[in-house]
Amino acid sequence: MLRPFIIFSLILFMSFDTLNSEPDKAAKDFAIVIHGGAGWSRNISEAKQNAIQEGLKQALSTGYSILESGGSSLDAIEAAIMILEDNINFNAGKGSVYNSAEKQEMDASIMVGDSQQAGAVASVSRIKNPIKLARYVMENTKHVMMVGEGAEKIAKEGGFELVNPDYFASIENLERLKVTQEKEKLGTVGAVALDQSGTISAGTSTGGMTNKKPGRIGDSPIIGAGTWAQNNVCGVSGTGHGEFFIRYNVAREICARIEYLGQPVEKASSELIQELKDIGADGGVIVLDKNGNVAMVFNTDGMARAYKNSKGDEIVTIY
Repeated sequence: MLRPFIIFSLILFMSFDTLNSEPDKAAKDFAIVIHGGAGWSRNISEAKQNAIQEGLKQALSTGYSILESGGSSLDAIEAAIMILEDNINFNAGKGSVYNSAEKQEMDASIMVGDSQQAGAVASVSRIKNPIKLARYVMENTKHVMMVGEGAEKIAKEGGFELVNPDYFASIENLERLKVTQEKEKLGTVGAVALDQSGTISAGTSTGGMTNKKPGRIGDSPIIGAGTWAQNNVCGVSGTGHGEFFIRYNVAREICARIEYLGQPVEKASSELIQELKDIGADGGVIVLDKNGNVAMVFNTDGMARAYKNSKGDEIVTIY
């Protein structure tokens, strides 16, 4: 018969062993990556570059703080994307570009990797923060995507802040429509995060393409095309020529290559973005795998992007 102090020693040993086990250690790692579009040319002014990077830093800091305090990846990406939606320097929310009818129509989607629930809105013009409404659709309706007036009706029912379309007005973006007519393409915004519980979430928000036809919907609200999140595999947010991202199911395809081919996150992302370039499609992606490894890949001059993890790695850059 074991003496009491021996039993106590065994219990104590097992407790320390559990506390120091590898799974627990891995569960504490977390990371967030954001993008502000892959359409940035090298001709933008230094002041504009600084404004873009400041916006990225603010969104990154906001999302990271939520993760650091033990918050969910879903809360982190929603908060980060809302910061970018409220910033006139990005093509989402307040900074959305104009369609050919000189109006702004916005799309957004969100997805959480543990349950693979998803929500999306498209062609909305009075929603201050489309990403917030996308989450509401996911959590409070039986649907995945709501568009136009139907989405705005749900927003009213949910007590969301509806704004006059003048809120989104931008002389700069209107001039872009009249002068460049799609020669300059500004991208979408998005975020992907891995929280301390191992849950991956992803979200994307956009004003679409300058001079698009009214009613056109790109990849940003399409689950699997512009947004994907799957625990134990990866999360993706895309930016670029949406029609190609839809046709090639880009976000899900990257995760499928990681899941079924065992490719590292960088290889899976780089190869697919190169394949898009080969067919004349501009774009980029941000990707986080289950371990917080990141890929920020694009085939344009620049992609505004930022990343930070619990190991101390951090980057904020455009080119």
